[in-house]
Amino acid sequence: MNTNQGAKDNAVRTAANACIASCQKLAAQIERTKENLLAELQETLDVPERLFRLALDEAEALAWQTGFPNLLFPALALEKVQAVAGWNARQQVIRHGKFVRALSH
Repeated sequence: MNTNQGAKDNAVRTAANACIASCQKLAAQIERTKENLLAELQETLDVPERLFRLALDEAEALAWQTGFPNLLFPALALEKVQAVAGWNARQQVIRHGKFVRALSH
């Protein structure tokens, strides 16, 4: 009976270690994708890095809630970054407009 229990415990540990390794690999892939997107999109969009990182972190959190984070993260990240870029552009227009109006008075 002890040998049987030891074999079961070993199988459980092996399965747990495989699961942990798989999750770590997936997390590393998502992190690489985040860094690649950050580098690529920062060149084309005028958005502060802090806002980019927040958008990418939010996309990652949403992706992990699905059964396929590695598949959905890139699309979610692009959607979130585009939303942040739009928000940032509107904020600049609002700030610039207020500044221009203040100078004209």
